[in-house]
Formats: sequence, C-alpha cells, structure tokens
Amino acid sequence: MARVPILQSPEELTDDARRTAERIVDTRKSLEGPFSVWMHAPEWAERVAHLGTLVRWEGTLELRLRTLAALVVGRHFQAQYVWGIQGVIGAERNIPRSTIDAIRDDHSDGIPPDDLQIIDFTQQLLRKNRIDEPLAGAVMARLGPDQYVQLTTCIGYYAMLAMTVNGVELPPNPKHEALKI
Repeated sequence: MARVPILQSPEELTDDARRTAERIVDTRKSLEGPFSVWMHAPEWAERVAHLGTLVRWEGTLELRLRTLAALVVGRHFQAQYVWGIQGVIGAERNIPRSTIDAIRDDHSDGIPPDDLQIIDFTQQLLRKNRIDEPLAGAVMARLGPDQYVQLTTCIGYYAMLAMTVNGVELPPNPKHEALKI
C-alpha cells in the first residue's frame, strides 16, 4: 500500500495543481506511476515531467539504449513499477526476452556484446558510483561525448524515479511483470 494517496486524475486536484496535472495527462495520457505521487508536489511534478520528456524521447541517444539502462536501474533498486513498465517498453524496442531475463536474474549469459556494454556501464555507475576507465573509454568511443552524457543522465533520471516509487511504496502495475524480491 502506498505511503501517500495515489492521485489518478486532475479532478482530484485544485487550481494550479489541476492545471499541472492536465498538462501532464496531455503529454503522457495519464498520471500513472510516479506522477500519481509526484502530484502531491505539483511544481516538482511539472519539472520532472519536462525532464522526463527530454530523457525519454528527445536527444540523440538511441531509445533502445535508454531502455536497457532503465531496466538495469529498475532491477538495481528493486523498483517494481520501473521494472514492470520498462519490461513492456523493452519488448517494444526489440530487446530480447533473454536479455531482460538476464538483467532480472543478474547474469550476462546470452546478452549481445553491444547491449552488455551498456548494461555493464549502468551497473558500474550504480554499484560503484564510478565507471572503470576501460569501459568508460569504450562507451565514449562508441557514443561520443554528447550521447555519453545523455546515457549517464538517463541513468540518473531512472534512479530518481526508482527512489520515488520505492520511497512511497507505489504498487506495481498488476498487468506488468513483477520482480521477485
């Protein structure tokens, strides 16, 4: 059970908060997930929504790589909501089920080398708060400075989402795969 009320509709809010929620629903179709709790702090919700649009859809970093990073973040933080929705998105972005399962089960068997590089990069940043120089150099050579920064920012964004849903104990969407913790 969530530690704060889950807000599912702009009609549950008043004035500026309602207008913020309406803008979020216009772009995201609902207040589902973290926004159902971020709306308790409407200004934060609005700013995070803006950042989320940038991280999720804009920029030059391949969407598939963003999703790999988000899956690793969801698994790392055992963030049920993040894991579940990213599993759905991963399938839509042609991430093999075997790769999603390997991330879930914390092994690298059968993961294509290019995907494994992004997974290792994300895991190192989350587990060690740093990236070993050889891996950092390889990812920099592959992506270039702009996309390298986009990747690290993406990891940070999904970590923020994970901490939010975990901090408020947001239940996962029952339609999505749950992590076995």
